[in-house]
Amino acid sequence: MNCADLVFKKEFPVRYHELDCHGNVRPVTLLNYVQDVAGMHATQLGVSVSDLRVHGLTWVLSRIHLIVERYPRAGEVVLVHTWPATRQGLFSCREFELYDGQGRITGRATTSWAVLNVASRRPVKLEGNLPPYPLLPRRAIDDDFSPLPQLPETEPNRLYFRVLRSDLDINQHVNNAVFVGWALETVPDEVAAGSLMELEISFRAEVLYGETIESRCVVVETGEITCCLHQIVNQPDGKELARLRTRWRV
Repeated sequence: MNCADLVFKKEFPVRYHELDCHGNVRPVTLLNYVQDVAGMHATQLGVSVSDLRVHGLTWVLSRIHLIVERYPRAGEVVLVHTWPATRQGLFSCREFELYDGQGRITGRATTSWAVLNVASRRPVKLEGNLPPYPLLPRRAIDDDFSPLPQLPETEPNRLYFRVLRSDLDINQHVNNAVFVGWALETVPDEVAAGSLMELEISFRAEVLYGETIESRCVVVETGEITCCLHQIVNQPDGKELARLRTRWRV
C-alpha cells in the first residue's frame, strides 16, 4: 500500500467562536481538531470507540505533545493529516501534521493511546484486543514520552475548577482538552500574553463529574522562550491527575 494511502486527511474552517483574544485559533481548539480526526480515522479502520465498546473496551489518551509554528486565524482552514505509527504492548502512537490552505505546515503532534477495559478501568494489551490495521512508521515528533518533571518546591499559581457535565466525553470522564484549558488558565498574565509554542501533557488518572480539581503552575525558565510546569490534582486528597509542560514565546 502506498504511504499516502495510510494518511487520513480532514479540513476544518476556522470559525470566529474558536478564536482567542488575539484573533488566533485557541490551542484547545487545535487539540479538538486532532481528537476529531483521530476518531474519524479510527472509525474508518474499524477501531472506533463504538467498535471497541462492543467488546467492553474503549480508547483513552495517555500522552500528547503539540508543537505550533503558526496559529491560523478566522477565514483560514486547518488541514489535519493523521496516521497510526506504532502499536506495541499497552500503547499505540498516532501522529498528526497540521497545514494551512497554502500547504504550509502550521503544527505537529504526537499522541499515545491505550485501550481500557470499561468495567475494570484498567489498560489491556493491544495484541489480541484490536483487529489488525496498517501502520505508517513515521513520527511527526520524535518523542519517547519519557516522564514529565514534577513541580519544583516553589509556591505555584493555583486555580480551582469543579467538573461540569459539559466537561465529560463519551467515556464519562473529563475530556483531554479540558485538562489543557485548566492548565493554561494558571499561566501568569505576562507569559500568557505571548504565544504558546509547545505543549506536553501526561494523563495520570481519570476525573469524573462533580469532582473539584486544583490546577497549579510554576514558571521554571524565563527569557525569549519561557517554560512552565503544571500539575493538576484532585481535591481534597491531592491525587495527581495530570502533568504538563508548556513553552511560550514572550
